[in-house]
Amino acid sequence: MELLSIMELLQKAFEARSKKLNKIEKLKALKSPQEAFEKLEEYAQNGYASIPDEDKSYFLKCFGIYDRAATPERFMLKLRIPGGYLSAQQAQVIAECAQEFGQDYIDLTTRAQCELRYLRIEDLPTIIKRLKAVGVDAYQTGVDNIRGIMADPFDDRAFDNVLPSFHILKKMQEIFLYNHEWISALPRKFNTAITGNLTNRCNAFCHDASFVLAQKDGRYGYNLYLGGRVGVVGKSADIFLENEDEVLAAFGAIIEIFKEFGFRDNRNKNRLHFLIEAVGMQTIADAIRTKASIEFATAGITMTKLDAYEADQGKVQLRDGSFGVHVVVPSGIFSGSAMQNVAHLAQTYGDAQIRLDMEQSIYIMGVQDPSSLLKEPFFQEYKHVSSPYFNHLIACAGTQHCPFGVIENKNDAIEMARYLEQKVPLQEGRLRMYWSACVKGCGIHGLADIGFEGCKAKVDGISGSGVNIYLGGKLTSEDGASEGRTIIKGAPLEYAKYYIESLALEYKRLSKPSESFEAFNKRVLSQYTHAYIGFVAILQAYMRAKNIEVTFGFETKVRTGKNEEFEVFELGRKLYYRFSKQEAYTAYDRFTNVNKREKPQNIKKLVPNIDDNIAWIIDMILDPNENKRAVVFSELIPFILLYSKE
Repeated sequence: MELLSIMELLQKAFEARSKKLNKIEKLKALKSPQEAFEKLEEYAQNGYASIPDEDKSYFLKCFGIYDRAATPERFMLKLRIPGGYLSAQQAQVIAECAQEFGQDYIDLTTRAQCELRYLRIEDLPTIIKRLKAVGVDAYQTGVDNIRGIMADPFDDRAFDNVLPSFHILKKMQEIFLYNHEWISALPRKFNTAITGNLTNRCNAFCHDASFVLAQKDGRYGYNLYLGGRVGVVGKSADIFLENEDEVLAAFGAIIEIFKEFGFRDNRNKNRLHFLIEAVGMQTIADAIRTKASIEFATAGITMTKLDAYEADQGKVQLRDGSFGVHVVVPSGIFSGSAMQNVAHLAQTYGDAQIRLDMEQSIYIMGVQDPSSLLKEPFFQEYKHVSSPYFNHLIACAGTQHCPFGVIENKNDAIEMARYLEQKVPLQEGRLRMYWSACVKGCGIHGLADIGFEGCKAKVDGISGSGVNIYLGGKLTSEDGASEGRTIIKGAPLEYAKYYIESLALEYKRLSKPSESFEAFNKRVLSQYTHAYIGFVAILQAYMRAKNIEVTFGFETKVRTGKNEEFEVFELGRKLYYRFSKQEAYTAYDRFTNVNKREKPQNIKKLVPNIDDNIAWIIDMILDPNENKRAVVFSELIPFILLYSKE
């Protein structure tokens, strides 16, 4: 495609979505963001009331300074931690700022960053200066900017590293960071990741632009994936980048394209994903080649296919023989005091290097003697290996700190993990539970083994906190990551743990030794529809609550072929047999009865003490009149909800 036709196509798509600017784009026209940042000292002297509304709502966010209604007149400072790499000295200063100015609170995020909260405007200039002195700041970490770039936390220190990449990350930053042409210049935020490792430790496929280890014609480089965002996995741009220069050229090209042609109307549909959706990936790829003036090769074989298991082992040996020792931080809730301990331990036992990761955890690097480190009192509170319910637990900010949150989230996640530890203890296994407080999905719930998305749910007509429950997300697969699917919608939060208990019990019952939940899902649960899985989770919870001791669950060999109507009938048949010890019909063909005139005996006559709702469900499924039978699980769920009125 010629230059003119490529750009004309992009321009046409842009113009089609440019009939009306959103309110943020109109706000940007008022002034330069730098004007707000330069007045920070003035605002600090004159107090919170002196800050104009537009600075609080937008312009200060360009520099990571977030006014939060949940904490009146207190700010959140979103720090830029490139690749999650921190020195002990930097960690110490962050800790001191949290202790002195931010109620000793630190949030670790799913982008391997950290956030300080409860900060007064009067203290922000001092905090920013202290952080800047050790090479940490919050510049361009919010709103319509290129956010902190993610990388493998171990990079070339890991045995599985092929291409050291952190040095490229720093050069990518140089293109836009502190550059006035890029401050608030994009239509929406832009997330980036780069990894030269075989293991996916940085959620490599789910960013606006992802540079992922690949091989082509015997050479190692990076495949480019584009258009990822929360709930959407990026797709291959069919571009292979042979070296550092090509990575930087491609990165520069794609951010220029997004800056020039990205949509600026509906902010909910302004990410790069929607530009790609409008013009097609091939057009974007051609535009990147044109902008960069390089005829990049077509994609090679993606090599980043392994899942990260370091958290399950509690440590990982590095190439120099030392170890990275894991610190489990449930829901990412940390403190300045704890960060100060980490800084001290990193200097005492390690090489004064610390790494943050995408699961809101920490690694103390370069540890020669892990056993001595683990005897420190710090590891009595923060374990290096916890239960499978905590090792990979993620939860975003929630209502306590985020205006978009629908549920509290962080403590909800911790409470459920504790409940499952008590009810279904697992000595081995691996289960990734990711929590997002709303549909924005900052807790990347769609990529979890079991994901939770905050929502409103009703109990007896009263609206309260709830979750949509997802199953089967993956961080790695043959084609990259993949999103899970909803199995239960609108589960009241106080009942959701019972449904997950059902899944945990089945995982414990049917899993092979050391089998991860992801592998268990692929081997067993993937044979069923998501509707069946959700229904069984609810039904088992109902039976436990009613003390109904009839064993049933999932099976390793399934004949229904993921056909929901077949699943419904087969489940009814099995329930009838489990309760009555006899078949409902004498013969079956393709999940229905052969003799159409035959009527099953009334289950309540065979089992007089059977639960009324269970009996009703069985009758609905096995009704002798096929036209009256229940054929989808949604027809049956209202009868077994624990919170339904009797």
